[in-house]
Amino acid sequence: MTVGVALNATDAGNQIDATVRLAREAVDAGLRSAWFGQTFGADSPQLAAIVGREVPGLHVGTSAIPVFGRHPLLVSSQAQTAQAATHGRYHLGLALGTKLLTETGFGIPYERPIARLREFLVALRQLTDTGTADFHGELLTATTPVPARVPGAEGGVPLLVAAMGPQALRVSGELADGILPYLAGPRALAEHIVPTVTAAARRAGRPAPRIVAIVHGVVTDDVDAVRARAAEQLAFYEQFPSYARAIELSGARRAADVAVIGDERTVAAEVRRYRDAGATEVVFAGTEIAGDADRRRTWNLLGELAG
Repeated sequence: MTVGVALNATDAGNQIDATVRLAREAVDAGLRSAWFGQTFGADSPQLAAIVGREVPGLHVGTSAIPVFGRHPLLVSSQAQTAQAATHGRYHLGLALGTKLLTETGFGIPYERPIARLREFLVALRQLTDTGTADFHGELLTATTPVPARVPGAEGGVPLLVAAMGPQALRVSGELADGILPYLAGPRALAEHIVPTVTAAARRAGRPAPRIVAIVHGVVTDDVDAVRARAAEQLAFYEQFPSYARAIELSGARRAADVAVIGDERTVAAEVRRYRDAGATEVVFAGTEIAGDADRRRTWNLLGELAG
């Protein structure tokens, strides 16, 4: 499970059917995992459960569910159900989310995100590992007057966090199984992100964390046009401090500067740079940006690199 792709079929006539078709194509290309984002559309754990059930052998993951507007009891139910449906191939990613989407979408204040993440992880770990919880924090309460176990998910659920800032990385190293950095290039990983989360895990007596690097990229010959398109699509992230900091620490000015766009040789070299920087897994997102032909070309290369 070293190389995977994020699947995006939001423009299809039926997102679920199209996503299953894409997942089968990913497996045929040699890819090991498929990941699903969480916005206000499709429920990503349910989508992952369907795909994992329909496409045996493929690991599936959520990247990532914001902790605001959710509760550990409900997320645990979703995650355990997906884990049972896939027979142990589901990976749950959590995120802090953003002030803009939290307050605009849910109408709740975006306050104390690091403290909320910590409490969410503690309660969620109890639930996914044991099917019970007795947690009383400052921001969250999670107790189980009736069992919350899902038969078939007894092995637990890997918990990952889309963390890149120092505080979130320290909490993730202490309490999670790994991280899902996005728009963080090899320099940011090697010099800042990986050392911080690894040191936190070591202090907590936990194993070395998984570093699942989410990379926006595609194999194409039309590099300038595709990078211009990526600049338009990724500009949204530049307004958020965590992404802006990761981009800057990567030695880049814009989000599109971190995108991996080029021919097979260029993209393969960048995947190796991510691995050398400490990524244990590399997941390519945005591979549909240049059309189906280049997406398939990208997946074929990534499948070779995963072999």
